[in-house]
Parts: sequence; structure tokens; C-alpha cells
Amino acid sequence: MNEDMMTEAERASKLAEPAANDTPTRGKGVFYVHTLGCQMNVHDSERIAGVLEADGYVPATEEQYLNHDIDLIVMNTCAVRENAAERMYGTIGLWAELKRERPNLQIAVGGCMAQLDREKIAKKAPWVDAVFGTKNIGSLPQLLDQARIEGHAQVKVQEELNYFPSQLPTDRASKVSSWVAISVGCNNTCTFCIVPTTRGKEHDRRPGDILAEIRQCVDEGAKEVTLLGQNVNSFGYGIGDRFAFSKLLRACGEIDGLERVRFTSPHPAAFTDDVIAAMAETPNVMHQLHFPLQSGSDRILRAMRRSYRSAKFLDILRKIREAMPDAQISTDIIVGFPGETEEDFQETLRVVEEVRFASAFTFIYSPRPGTPAAEMEQVPHDVVQDRFERLVALQERITEENLKTFEGRDVEVMVTGASGKKDAATHRVTGREKTGVLVHVGVPEGESMPQVGDFVTATVTHAGRHNLIADPNPEAGQTYAVRH
Repeated sequence: MNEDMMTEAERASKLAEPAANDTPTRGKGVFYVHTLGCQMNVHDSERIAGVLEADGYVPATEEQYLNHDIDLIVMNTCAVRENAAERMYGTIGLWAELKRERPNLQIAVGGCMAQLDREKIAKKAPWVDAVFGTKNIGSLPQLLDQARIEGHAQVKVQEELNYFPSQLPTDRASKVSSWVAISVGCNNTCTFCIVPTTRGKEHDRRPGDILAEIRQCVDEGAKEVTLLGQNVNSFGYGIGDRFAFSKLLRACGEIDGLERVRFTSPHPAAFTDDVIAAMAETPNVMHQLHFPLQSGSDRILRAMRRSYRSAKFLDILRKIREAMPDAQISTDIIVGFPGETEEDFQETLRVVEEVRFASAFTFIYSPRPGTPAAEMEQVPHDVVQDRFERLVALQERITEENLKTFEGRDVEVMVTGASGKKDAATHRVTGREKTGVLVHVGVPEGESMPQVGDFVTATVTHAGRHNLIADPNPEAGQTYAVRH
């Protein structure tokens, strides 16, 4: 999973609505959660907010956030790439100045970097009050209380999972689109990845608990859920039920009021025919798939310890497209993995050209201390940069050509807000169509603005580089219809 799959609005921490009276309560303290990283981190931040609110803290309003009128800042960190770690230390450094201005301000650091660099963070940034690991979200209020008493950083990082984060209180950032974790951790041994160290071994939730949470989300207004797991489709393998994930998808199809189901991220090695059938045959499971390739070279895939080869990857995608011709498939690709040659890179270009991914999240290989790949011979930076630019140019062309095919077609968009940079000025709302493409929909003159959670069917009038524009003219026969 990666953060690039989300828009800024989907990744942003929730801010409270302004109080109706002139004397808003501060409770135990006004807090803000700053999130780095993937969808799992965003969901963990919802748990952090829920735990704090249950202990008497109050989420900051936008005005309080902008004015730094905050008593507690929590950073939920990422360790997957080096730049995320650099951003963490850079941001914490800026917060030191805030603490000098507000001596009673508390700062807490959690998430994957906290799990990895627990003592280093406390030593390098002594103004931090609490450091907590991925398995210690529920302990945060107690750590903050203890820091006030003792006057120095409290560190709590467990290696073993004693409870699922899903058992904690939650303050969801969106009431119409919810994250639901079905597992935590990872059992794979990819040589480039630090996740098994920061998240631990894979643990699956009980299907009944997952479905109960989804029903609760729907009862509270959610119309869409995204199932989360490091390897979401290996759900159930630990108890010997390799059909558990496809059963879960089909069970989601039986939940009244649940309009859309998505999931991320599956592992190609565990993507079986029953999962493809469940996706194709369950009406509310969207034909959107994030399918990490990482490299098109079998030699590099072997060095990465990815348990598939390019031929298997292509065969699975062939089956997916036969079952769901409209499927939009995105991927992750690492450029410059240790030992990658130009021939290896050409294999990646070949696969990308053949598959024609809807989008690709491309990354320059980032050595993570503690992983086997970090000890391998690295590819010179200028060589990697050149390859990266060539791959991006290829994928940008393919993405643009793919989006062009939407022009003139009607799409159904679930409205998530008016968060595009020009939406307010252009009288547009923003959301995603069924296969996950971001769409800005223009509201025709005389029509009322759709609300968050409404479904708008509209004719696509223009394809941008990374999104679609639908400015339909009903008088010219183009479609515009709203379903509440």
C-alpha cells in the first residue's frame, strides 16, 4: 500500500467543526493528528483520534490548527521510504519551535518509524513527550499523562500484537467512505521491505467481526468501504482457508446499503481464480485493482523475493480482464533495485507497455536499514534517475491514452467533496467513479449542488492527465442525474 493512491483530501486528518457557541471546550486538550504514509496509517490515525477523544481530548478546528492553538500534536509516521523518514525528522524539528512558543504543548510520535527508531527519536528530539509503536495506539493517553508527571519522553513499543486496533474507538475522517482493516502485519520476506519489522507477522481478524464493523459503518452513513491489509487477499491462509477472502467479498455483497467495496493491496502470488470470480459476480465490489508488479524482470523479482514471475503476473491480469473488461488496474514499480541492469529495466518497460496500467506509482529504490537489499550493491543514482524518468514518461502516455477512452461516456461518481483546486470557482464537485478514477463534475445551471455521499451520473467531457472532467450539457443530450 502507498500514500500516492490517495488524494490530499483522502489523506488529510479530520478537523472539527467550529463550536456553535463562543466558548468552545478544550476538554483535556486540543489535538491534531499529522499522518504520513499509506492507507493503513490513515486508518490508524482515525483510531488515534478515537482513543484521544474517548480520554477527553478535543479535535482541533481549522482555525485552531492554522493559529497553532493546539495542546497536543501527534505524528503518525511511515518507514517504507527514506523520504518519509526525512520528512518525519524535518517536521518534528519545526515543531520544536512551536513548543518553545507553547511550553505546555505535548508532541507524540507513533507509527512505523516509532516502531523502528523508538530510542533514536527520543534521543534526537528530546522535546517529544511520547513515542508509541504500531501496536500501542491504545496506550497513548497514559503515556502523555506520565510524561506530564515525569517531565521526559515516555517510550512504549511492543513487538507482539495483543489486540486488533479495530477494537479501539474510532473517529472516522469520512462518514461516507470508510477504511476497514481485515488483517495486520505481513508474512512475506521481500528484500526491500521494512513492513514485517514495523508491523510484525500477519494476523487476520475474524470474518464475523469484520462484517459487523462494515455494517456499523453503513448504519452510521458509510456507502463505501475499502478493505485493508498488507496482503489483503492472503486473508484466511493462516487458518488454512484459502477461499476466505473471496467469501468475505461475497458476504459484503449481502449488506444492505453498502454501495461500493474496494480493497488494497493484494499480492499477485495469492490472487486466485475464486477472487476474480467474486469480484466479477458481486455487484458492489468495484472493478478497481491495485496490483503491485515491482519489476518486469524475473531476475530482479527473484532478488526481491517476490514469489511470482512476469508470466504469472500477465496471466492473472489476462484472467481479470476477461472477467471484467472495464477493470482499472494500477501498480507499484521500483526502479533501480540493487543489481538492476538496462536489460532488466527494458523488461519492466515491456511489461508496462503490454499491460497498459491505468496508473503506476513509480519509486526510485530507497535502501531501508535492516533489509537485505540495503546490503546489496547499489545502482548509481544518475542511472536510476534516467530510468525513472523514462518509465514515468511511458506511463504518463499510457495513462493519458486510457483516460481519453472515457470521453463521451457516462460515469457514476460518488461525491466526496468539493476539494479540487478549482471546484469552487467552476461550480464542480469531486468524487471517484466506479473503477476509482477521480472525476470533477460540473453542476449544470439551475441544478442544486449534490451533497457528499450522493451519486452523480454524468457525461465525461474532457480527460485530463490524471483525472476526468464531466461538465455535461443536458440540452445537448448529455447526461446529468443525481441519486441520493
